[in-house]
Amino acid sequence: MTFTRRLFQTLAGATFGCVACAAQAHFQMLYVEDTAPQRGDKLEFALVFTHPFSGGPTLVMDKPRAFSQVSAHGSKTIDLRQYLRPVQWQSRDNQATAYRASIPRELMRSLGDHIFVLEPEPYLEAEEGLYIQQFTKLIVNVGGVPGDWAEPQGLPVEIQPLSKPYANWTGGVFRAVVLADGKPVPFAEVEIEYLNHAVDIEQNSFGQAAYVTAPQASFNAQSTYADAQGIVTLGLPRAGWWGIAALDIGATKTHKGKPLSQDAVLWVQARDMVPGKDSGIAH
Repeated sequence: MTFTRRLFQTLAGATFGCVACAAQAHFQMLYVEDTAPQRGDKLEFALVFTHPFSGGPTLVMDKPRAFSQVSAHGSKTIDLRQYLRPVQWQSRDNQATAYRASIPRELMRSLGDHIFVLEPEPYLEAEEGLYIQQFTKLIVNVGGVPGDWAEPQGLPVEIQPLSKPYANWTGGVFRAVVLADGKPVPFAEVEIEYLNHAVDIEQNSFGQAAYVTAPQASFNAQSTYADAQGIVTLGLPRAGWWGIAALDIGATKTHKGKPLSQDAVLWVQARDMVPGKDSGIAH
């Protein structure tokens, strides 16, 4: 985190208490139920700006600047903005504008990796006096055919996976490199947050019950730094969704006269190993 963003959070914390702590956990969600389907069915996306571990509050999203799909094997880039529609997303604490997108089956027919990229409008965090813009990626693999999951997408800021983001066992290790303008960012500050509530995508809501209880607020978002080569390594201790955000790494530092934090976000899904019926291993 840069000195400027840390200073704003410190000042806000002195005045507003836990508001600044919550601001550290802002995550742009780009959610689908399954990142590794057997076949290319229609995808239902939820685009929500929120605090995933606590299940809210949800923050108001403006219509994204860009939402695109790089089809399997990088053959073409498809503009998906026509499929976006605003919804009122119900978190544990409030309702706020988010977006849904129904991606038709014909766009998912190709086997392999489909890379989805979201560029949101900068969000004004009024209590901190700065804007936050999180360039977000999600990769869906159809049918288990290898593809271009490791290819960077030329974003101002992004997290380039070094492990398949859709094929992770619980308890495994995930690696990625933090990039700004295509170059690694040494010692980038990274936050990792678990999606700790069920997502009812048809009802546009989070479930009220948390999957796990944190022993203290510092556990809500894990914090670490990339190494000297910009590589970040994290464990995946529980099945479900893990968001990875590299903070304030973009070259553009202001928006509408206020500081701008350009963050890179990647979502990773982990799954439990379930023994087969005839394995001889107790379930």
